[in-house]
Amino acid sequence: PQYRKKRKFELGRAAAGTRIGPKRIRLVRVRGGHQKHRALRLEHGNFSWGSEAISRKCRVLDVVYNASNNELVRTKTLVKNAIIQIDATPFRQWYVQHYGGELGKKADQVRKENRVKACQN
Repeated sequence: PQYRKKRKFELGRAAAGTRIGPKRIRLVRVRGGHQKHRALRLEHGNFSWGSEAISRKCRVLDVVYNASNNELVRTKTLVKNAIIQIDATPFRQWYVQHYGGELGKKADQVRKENRVKACQN
């Protein structure tokens, strides 16, 4: 015996399966006549640097690791908790402007480069 027919409000939809690529977004009608944006492909996202408390819009380069499924890594599917590689240029630019030093270079290495430049002049 069946409890009742399926109802519209019990509807479940298939996962979006968002991939890396040029932005492709579809509108989905939902309850109340409202609309949700379903991302099918994305190439940019808003990422934060927790220890510096800043966030910047960066380009997504690659999906590196996904604990739930290796298939999602192979197909470059963007899901929550996936480890991805991004283009860090916006963060690097902020770091140089905020701290006045190049990110990822040791202080003595910078001094050597400055000495070489001074000798060439």
